[in-house]
Amino acid sequence: MNFFDNKKVVIATMHKKEAVINKLFKENFNIDSFVPHDFNTDIFGTFTRDIKRDGDQLETARKKALAALEITGADIAIASEGSFSPDRTIPFVSSNLELVLLIDKERGIEVRGHARTSITNHAHKMVSSLEEVISFAKEVGFPDHGLIVRKSETSKKMYKEIKTWEELETISKKLFSGFFTKNIFIETDMRAHRNPTRMNAIREATLDLIKNIKSTCPKCNTVGYSKTKFIRGLPCSGCGLETDTPGTFLYECQKCDMKEEKKEKDFASPSECSFCNP
Repeated sequence: MNFFDNKKVVIATMHKKEAVINKLFKENFNIDSFVPHDFNTDIFGTFTRDIKRDGDQLETARKKALAALEITGADIAIASEGSFSPDRTIPFVSSNLELVLLIDKERGIEVRGHARTSITNHAHKMVSSLEEVISFAKEVGFPDHGLIVRKSETSKKMYKEIKTWEELETISKKLFSGFFTKNIFIETDMRAHRNPTRMNAIREATLDLIKNIKSTCPKCNTVGYSKTKFIRGLPCSGCGLETDTPGTFLYECQKCDMKEEKKEKDFASPSECSFCNP
């Protein structure tokens, strides 16, 4: 029996994430999901910092999913949440971690998919001229990738829906014309529907979620039999010293007591070793 048989599946989004999530679920499970009407995910936090995220990444995705279940009466909800932080291995590079979460409230099942990548255009800058605005915009892939412009980093008033070079120039000139204004703040729009690079990371996290849904417990056949913890210390293939890289993972079932450790790699690359690649 298909896990999704006779189940209504809702995607908790307002930023068109269904474009990749629904497509992949339809290809893999032959189901059609839907998006709640007028569902506002901004209340759970925004990348523009005007609404602070209350809770960590998993908690926020869970709140979105549960809210979508409540207002739609669906059986299963899928929600996504992203975060950006300095990359652990590449200095001065931003890393994007995407989480896509499935909740089946009736069965008491929660399945997660993750994707981490350093391929991102996450950036911001104080600029002092229109030339700097244009230069930054070209670097981050505008107009395919959105931009947000405001007078300062903390200004509540911001310009989000900038679609053309003409609009960008008009808004920038307007802000520069203010009294005592020497600089304005410009940043990449990290909302999924305005950032194709981030949307691709969401796609990878959705594929990981699908893989975990298809992974069933060898004891009770419950879906979502997947990695819950990892063990660092994989030896370097070059020098043999322990690295910070995990090679063994703990798999656990959500319904029964089944758990097991699986070794997935024997050695870490010298590029991951702090001795070979300090």
